[in-house]
Amino acid sequence: MTQEIAVVGSPEFTTGFRLAGVRKFTNVPDDQKQVKLDDAVRETMADDDVGIVVMHDDDVDLLSRDVREAVETSVEPVVVTLGGGTGSGNLRAQVKRAIGIDLMDEDT
Repeated sequence: MTQEIAVVGSPEFTTGFRLAGVRKFTNVPDDQKQVKLDDAVRETMADDDVGIVVMHDDDVDLLSRDVREAVETSVEPVVVTLGGGTGSGNLRAQVKRAIGIDLMDEDT
């Protein structure tokens, strides 16, 4: 089974990924995010074909507490956030969660 990348967010956010060949995406217009973002994320994470979910960092803040917790702790699919306040520390934590080891650990 092939694991695909899926993108959830505003049409402006998903467009670049679609142009790069990502076939699974869910557009949630900015004026509907408060209402539809949780459902879009739940549906995407429940898709067995999805191995990586990409979201904008600011959209994670709009999620309800239970969905945000699921996003932050999910291993399969792994959720990667981009933009906003995402720094190398956050990306490092995401990579560690996804593969199970810290590639920057000085002890290894």
